[in-house]
Amino acid sequence: MCKCAFLSVLTLLLVVGCGGGGPVLTEAEKERIAITEKIELVEGAGGLVLIVGGETITSDEIPEAPVGRYGSGVILGELLGPIAQRSELEQFREEAKLVVEDVVLGKISGILLYQHAKRELGANIEETLEKLAEKELRKFVLRYGADEAKADEVLEEMGMDRESFKEEHKKMIVTQSYLAKQLPYEKPITYSELVEYYEKVKDESFFRPAMLKFRLIDIEPAELEIADANMNRSEEAMKLAEKVMAQIAAGEDFSELAEEYSKSQGVVHRAMKVSSIESLDKPYDILAEHVEGAKPGDIAGPIRTEAGEHIFVMKLEEKQTEGYEPLEKVQAQLVERIHLERQNEAIGKLNAKLLRQAEIGETDKFVDFCIDKIYRMYNEK
Repeated sequence: MCKCAFLSVLTLLLVVGCGGGGPVLTEAEKERIAITEKIELVEGAGGLVLIVGGETITSDEIPEAPVGRYGSGVILGELLGPIAQRSELEQFREEAKLVVEDVVLGKISGILLYQHAKRELGANIEETLEKLAEKELRKFVLRYGADEAKADEVLEEMGMDRESFKEEHKKMIVTQSYLAKQLPYEKPITYSELVEYYEKVKDESFFRPAMLKFRLIDIEPAELEIADANMNRSEEAMKLAEKVMAQIAAGEDFSELAEEYSKSQGVVHRAMKVSSIESLDKPYDILAEHVEGAKPGDIAGPIRTEAGEHIFVMKLEEKQTEGYEPLEKVQAQLVERIHLERQNEAIGKLNAKLLRQAEIGETDKFVDFCIDKIYRMYNEK
């Protein structure tokens, strides 16, 4: 959640307090208040639409919705488009069913959560919400130098106007405020939990493949630009390599020298990255003995290939053995991910409860309609 939205949530919590401005209900009373928002399937201008507690979900917005739990991931159309183009309709229906259904149910649960949150927080928050949303709108306009025409233009590109912008922020503030009170107490994460989670995700998230990264000043005697055609090209190439090594020893920068000399015929500046010494092909396999005992930052040269067609000056930039990032190094990431998973699990349970309480029987027809529409979108182009 962005900082401005977080501050708005804190403001709302301070205004409505724990009671939300309405009557205080016991847990038993709250359980008896079921969500009875009937979800209606109706004919709209673009085909079938869902009406959820007075809010509309159209088939046009489904392909533009993000895929993945809690709004993360790629856009649905981007995911399903290639599948639609290479599949027959019946096969596409089977492959797309679960993901489209997940997106539709996500939109429904989002609406139900907002409506439920607003009821829980009480009827006295509307004025506060309007002030907070107006404040967010002013911030948005200020991002464009207080140019209201420019801000309106950007909103239009986003498919919004000022009122819809404020409504979106009201929903976000209400929902986040409600969730802030509903999420379970954040018990401390123990070291054993960290270790267990690290072991679970380390192969996917923290595996570190072996890698060598180095730069070369590659001098090719046969191509070297020399003043006298009678001069020995191999000797001149070696002299040049020794000159480069002397300049580096005097403190000059390797990369700058490489760029400078690569402007001359017969000298190439190469950046190379390989998985191991063994993967070096000819003529670079000669570098293996110089890499093996070297540390990042070390420079070696002149290195002459057996046939003498190349003379190298090499700088080793990175040297990484196969293994895992140590737990101590990624501990902060692990803590953040565990907290996020705990929150997502709690939100998932709450959404599932709201969906169970609602009448969602007619969503199947809407899902099927959206699937067929996506298929036509990507096969009529």
